[in-house]
Amino acid sequence: MIPSCFTLFAFILFSSILEEPLLSAEVKEGEILPPTIQKLMKGYNKYLRPFFDNGPVTVGMSLDIASIDTISEINMDYTATIFLRQRWTDERLVFEGNKSLSLDGRLVELLWVPDTFIVDSKKSFLHDITVENRLIRIFPNGTVLYALRITTTVACNMDLTKYPMDKQTCTLQLESWGYNVNDVMFYWARGNDSVSGLDTLRLAQYTVEDHYTSASEAVYETGNYPKLIFHFELKRSILYFILETYVPSSLLVVLSWVSFWISQSSVPARICIGVTTVLTMTTLMMGARTSLPNANCFIKAIDVYLGICFSFIFGALIEYAVAHFCTLHHPDCNSALTHMQDCEEEMNGIVTTIASDSRRAKRRKDSPTPASTSTPSGEPDLMAQTPSHPEPRTPEALEDPLNRCIRSLSLIRQMLRSVNCCHVENPHYIDNYSRVTFPLSFIVVNLLYWTYYLYF
Repeated sequence: MIPSCFTLFAFILFSSILEEPLLSAEVKEGEILPPTIQKLMKGYNKYLRPFFDNGPVTVGMSLDIASIDTISEINMDYTATIFLRQRWTDERLVFEGNKSLSLDGRLVELLWVPDTFIVDSKKSFLHDITVENRLIRIFPNGTVLYALRITTTVACNMDLTKYPMDKQTCTLQLESWGYNVNDVMFYWARGNDSVSGLDTLRLAQYTVEDHYTSASEAVYETGNYPKLIFHFELKRSILYFILETYVPSSLLVVLSWVSFWISQSSVPARICIGVTTVLTMTTLMMGARTSLPNANCFIKAIDVYLGICFSFIFGALIEYAVAHFCTLHHPDCNSALTHMQDCEEEMNGIVTTIASDSRRAKRRKDSPTPASTSTPSGEPDLMAQTPSHPEPRTPEALEDPLNRCIRSLSLIRQMLRSVNCCHVENPHYIDNYSRVTFPLSFIVVNLLYWTYYLYF
């Protein structure tokens, strides 16, 4: 008897909880719902989805992009204001007539609505000025239109390797939080035309090049959930960066070339131009990185260009240091090279002498040896057999030292020629060469740079 009484009490308590929102809505501020709404709400349970025992509910989605306020490369996200519209059919809300019912947004608390959420949202809020921006419309066949105005900040993974000539593809993903694919199915109401507002959208640094929609399923440990994805491609406008970064850095490189036309004796003027352009370029590089993430994994296109410009400016400063050094040591270099040439001539004479001695020794060996003479008494003449001087060394004995000497002299001769090739007869020619090589090199590097980052 006691358990049955407890069960009856629990059922009454649960029924009162379910009817509480309706009763509170009827008596709130002395207002009473219209008869049509009262008839629809009679026996309606918002905690149970439509077609609870007859398959999943199909929910159609559509979006209207009101604005995309900010796109942050530092945080890798964007902030957008959207109108989210959801349609589904609830067989419990069918009524007679041919006109739809537009209800106050606050009556949404009486109805079942999908538990849709934005997957990559960092923060979102529903606008509530002057009232909560919600729309509820019920059609005679039981179709419910539920619209919201939401501002959300959504994560967007960006590839900044070609910044500022990059294209970014961001997404807006909608999923069901608690209902899996067996309970709820999402679909785009009109395919790719389900999203509107991008054609009239104007952004500060981007233009919307393309957008499309797709549907899939999100797989989690708790099951498979319906997912709708809206993709849109953003292309960055490069004109701002050309005027803000590329043109100033290129002009600084051209300014560093002015020193090539200044006399090498004007040390303060050339040093001033070199150091000033280097410091200005450093400041420009630091300013270009302030609005970007400090990530070591990104070597951006703008970093490459600024590095190229800095290298040319620094190279112009080094060029003057080399030219000035050659100017100061030019007489010493001439005397050193004259001495090296004298040494080379002396070595050539030594080689010639050794070669002639070798040929003379070889001829001696090839000539016949005279016969020994005898005395009238028939005894050999010992004086004739006794050599008057020691025999010369054979060519075989001279061959190895000669070859070593010749190889050593050839190596020294090559070293002297290499030093002579590096010698600058007139240090002022360095500036003349730089006036041509620096601009041509900068033009070639620019052609390679822009071709790679614009077409590859």
